[in-house]
Amino acid sequence: MQTTGTVHIQAPASKSMSHRAVIAASLADGRSLLHNVLDSDDLTRTMDCLKACGASFEFKGRDLEVVGVAGRPRGGSDEPADLYMHESGTTCRLMTGVAAAGQGLFRVRGVQRMHERPIGALAKALASQGVDFTWEGQEGYPPLVMRTEGLPGGEITVDVGESSQYLSGLLLAAVCAGSETVINIGGTKVVSWPYVALTLQTLEDFGISFAVECQEAGRWVETAWRAVTTVAPGQIRFRVSPGAYAAGDRRVEGDWSNASYFLAAGAVGPRPVVVSGLRRDSLQGDRAMLSILERMGARITWQDDAVTVAPPESGRLVGLEVDMASCPDIVPTVAAAAAFADGPTLISGVAHLRIKECDRLDGTAGTLRKAGTTVEVLDDGLKIIPGALAQEGDLPVTTFGDHRMAMSSALFALAGMSVNCDDAGCVCKSFPTFWDEWNKVVS
Repeated sequence: MQTTGTVHIQAPASKSMSHRAVIAASLADGRSLLHNVLDSDDLTRTMDCLKACGASFEFKGRDLEVVGVAGRPRGGSDEPADLYMHESGTTCRLMTGVAAAGQGLFRVRGVQRMHERPIGALAKALASQGVDFTWEGQEGYPPLVMRTEGLPGGEITVDVGESSQYLSGLLLAAVCAGSETVINIGGTKVVSWPYVALTLQTLEDFGISFAVECQEAGRWVETAWRAVTTVAPGQIRFRVSPGAYAAGDRRVEGDWSNASYFLAAGAVGPRPVVVSGLRRDSLQGDRAMLSILERMGARITWQDDAVTVAPPESGRLVGLEVDMASCPDIVPTVAAAAAFADGPTLISGVAHLRIKECDRLDGTAGTLRKAGTTVEVLDDGLKIIPGALAQEGDLPVTTFGDHRMAMSSALFALAGMSVNCDDAGCVCKSFPTFWDEWNKVVS
């Protein structure tokens, strides 16, 4: 491994924004050209679902041409339109909401792990709009069949304690409703704002009228949505006017989640890493990776859309306590970086990681323990006590088919280990070229 020079990486397109842009363009009337759309397994699943609803797609280099359905998704009349999600949770939650705004029959299904991931709270909200659900397995979980005549609008209440994507699916669907929709937040949990903000940014980019209202002194007051930081039950609601998504050209920004592995590599490895193609003012929650690394002692510098991360002057990161409720996808990355630090790290606020592609708390802990780190799995996070990382030999990684388990484990190569994933190809879910880019770090 080289120890001099600087590594340069181009950030891949944002997975979260690619999903949302593809859905919005598919519901528009006319052709859209989406620049820098992520070409990955998860996006393929979303596009396949949208094809089943009547949209069409054609990749032209890194650009994607989309011909929309001009309004409502089209389901089947006798046989349901097949919405096969494989293992993409984002596809499942967003497309279930969007398809419910259509007309006809839709079947929502995936691999076995998808059938273990709940969707009952979203279904309950949609049922209040007249959508009929037939559960083909366990109630509250896929596979299921929806029968819908569209969403009439009016008031909806949704519990988003399990996932903010329930709200995002309703927001995207409400545009196709028959009248103004007011979405209230039920349940007891405060939900991370960033993913909701990305959905609102998509609505704004595609010309949709909406308002965010917060409780102030017992009354609802319209609030600038970019100034909001949390989604608290009973304290915020969303008004979406019926309308039409505007077809046109859009560009997808770089992905902070998938950049996190390379940013962390700059903090723990022998060479600084430069990642370009990122928005410094991005609404993506995983932009927090920079502030976390900075708190751990890493050196951060910006030039235009490129950020450089270098190790601390002291040579080693320091542990910290951090609530990661607003950036759960980078927990495995932060945990791996914490294994290189001096002192313990406490990660909290991420109990919902247990219902991702795998139980990411147990999965992350298992990899760290194999690398020589002491880990305590908590109800809502991890306590990491660094040990003497192995300097050579194999590190067998059980990925559970989870892309983030594979990519975060790659960091241990910077300690001299030979990282062997049981399913290295699972990175195709969000970052098909990951290993090619990672070779630039370790070569």
